[in-house]
Amino acid sequence: MNKLFHIFKVDAEEAKRISELPDEPHNHDFEELLIGIKGELEHFIDFKTSKIKAPFVSFVTQGKVHRLIPKPYQGECEIWGIRFKSEFIPETTFQLYSLYHNQANLTLEEGFCFQRLVTLCQLIYDETKQETIDYAVIRQLLSALLTMIESERRKIAPPDQTLQKTQHISFGNFLNILEENFRRPVGVEFYAEKLFMSSRNLNLICQNIMGQSVSEIIETRKLIEAKNLLISTDKAISEIAYELGYNENSYFSKVFKKKAGQSPNEFREDMRNALIS
Repeated sequence: MNKLFHIFKVDAEEAKRISELPDEPHNHDFEELLIGIKGELEHFIDFKTSKIKAPFVSFVTQGKVHRLIPKPYQGECEIWGIRFKSEFIPETTFQLYSLYHNQANLTLEEGFCFQRLVTLCQLIYDETKQETIDYAVIRQLLSALLTMIESERRKIAPPDQTLQKTQHISFGNFLNILEENFRRPVGVEFYAEKLFMSSRNLNLICQNIMGQSVSEIIETRKLIEAKNLLISTDKAISEIAYELGYNENSYFSKVFKKKAGQSPNEFREDMRNALIS
């Protein structure tokens, strides 16, 4: 997906078309949020298939192998789909990874709380149809939507096992410290000391929840912020590199290209062209 953000709706006709010709399990380079108002969803993710009926919320993190098959239920289907790049809301992305690890689908109750989610989706969609789209408004509405979903998830989510709960608390604390310090040139030991644990234990927790080492997560967070700054500011590449704790501009550009598949300048040009079109 070339766009930073995209919202769409799946109706009964589109769901029937997709269910007749479903994709193979795949992954993608964006985050995807589904809000099911009517219909049902067959979802292959985390190496298992589950079926959920509306109202529901489903979140798929980028890179996770999955397959989504929307289906009408009693002849009806209405599902909002929201796709966005990690850099669109960089301060929220890792929290989503943590919250939806091994629990991509959430069945909700009908009523006022769920209707608020639907209303926010409609407001977001309406903003994308304006002659001049204000992405700051969309970002705020999306953040509010995710906050409300998390509030509902906390009400109904089953309690974790003791070890899982402890690991998720530690991981959440790590993310909070990371958000305050990822711009600094500090490594794994810094975060482990802040959490009063060994580097090995912190790496084990991160591998279990994110499938990445602490160093990889730090670099990924830097990359997301670099993309955000490249899109939203006119700062020079060297300035962005310095701001994110890289001593050498050339090293920053090398890391960026390795992870993003293109240079910082190429990424900035592509994204700005995508926002204009």
